[in-house]
Amino acid sequence: MGLDTPQRLAVDALLDDPKTRIIVCCGAGGVGKTTTAAALGVRAAERGRKVVVLTIDPARRLAQSMGIDSLDNTPRRVEGVDGDGGELHAMMLDMKRTFDEIVEAHADRERARAILANPFYQSLSAGFAGTQEYMAMEKLGQLRAKDDWDLIVVDTPPSRSALDFLDAPKRLGSFLDGKFIRVLMAPAKVGGRAGMKFLNVGMSMMTGTLSKLMGASLLKDVQTFVAAMDTMFGGFRTRADATFRLLQAPGTAFLVVAAPEPDALREAAYFVERLAAESMPLAGLVLNRVHGSDARQLSAERALAAAENLEEGGIVDQEPGKAGLRDATDDGSPAVDDVDGDAESHPEDVDSAEHAGHARDAEGTDSAGAGDADAVTAGLLRLHAERMQVIAREQRTRDRFTSLHPEVAVAEVAALPGDVHDLAGLRAIGERLAAGVPAGA
Repeated sequence: MGLDTPQRLAVDALLDDPKTRIIVCCGAGGVGKTTTAAALGVRAAERGRKVVVLTIDPARRLAQSMGIDSLDNTPRRVEGVDGDGGELHAMMLDMKRTFDEIVEAHADRERARAILANPFYQSLSAGFAGTQEYMAMEKLGQLRAKDDWDLIVVDTPPSRSALDFLDAPKRLGSFLDGKFIRVLMAPAKVGGRAGMKFLNVGMSMMTGTLSKLMGASLLKDVQTFVAAMDTMFGGFRTRADATFRLLQAPGTAFLVVAAPEPDALREAAYFVERLAAESMPLAGLVLNRVHGSDARQLSAERALAAAENLEEGGIVDQEPGKAGLRDATDDGSPAVDDVDGDAESHPEDVDSAEHAGHARDAEGTDSAGAGDADAVTAGLLRLHAERMQVIAREQRTRDRFTSLHPEVAVAEVAALPGDVHDLAGLRAIGERLAAGVPAGA
């Protein structure tokens, strides 16, 4: 461990605490958030909690690892998770369907039908930047309101920046408030080219999908959309604020997930600072894919030096072996393998010669085998040196984070030799999470 050894994150204590109602796994993309969320869900359920895991990962690895053919916007029971009264459910956020559910819940049937069929709404619900993060918040609020589970584990969207998850609700809430309605209504009232020019200013905030809708048909769609949604825009801001407060509540715990790499830990540091600024409860850092070794006492330098000695023959004793059989005899007569003449008159010489020949063959075989073994050993030593260099680099990266944030508890999860694709793999990850240190540390 490094000089700045962090405090260990007590994962099992977090999962077992009945006051913990929401765990949010956040961090940059590609650091193992989905696997972490799934492993936490499995472990919590098998320790007696009734858990639902909400994932927003489009790769659908969560469904595969849990043995479910497909996940959708409805929580589904995961079979094969055995616990003391615990259950595990899983679902995958359907961004557009969640938006549709909001419309259906807050508008009468006729108005809801008009909104859902509106081309402007369809583009907004499927393509507006930040909609996925906002809808993740909406779905979290819906799950918490139902109170069917005593623990909700959220796998946040694979955004470019981990901060998008916190920023999106406010951003979309502001976008859909009363000011936005007035901006869109203004060109509809003005009409003509002047109105379309003014409209284009508002459209610059939209995604590329919305920018493809042009002309009078767009203006008509906007008018219809705004008229139908007029009474709903305030609700988006209200619910966004409510969910934001839910994330600040004592029953919520944030786990920042990262890999032991500079960029990922830099992103994690930004997120830790942002959570502190927003008064949101941080449980700790999960550092995934950490390398370890059961031979840490052998440094990279010593391993490389030993490999070089083997490759140069420096530490292999060269004994004379059977060479003496080929030398002249003590009395100056030729060696047995140089004897000419009748084999029948000197049978003992023939036997001696055969013995000497077998000895030389064995010596050659032994030398070749030793050479192969030395080459293999040298290769293994070099691999070990590379592993120790990786371990040292990861430790330095982690120590830089720890020196900046010594208050953050850390669970280091050992790297697995392959991908996680079933419940057994998720259980293995859960065990590593609970242990909090990589193998050989």
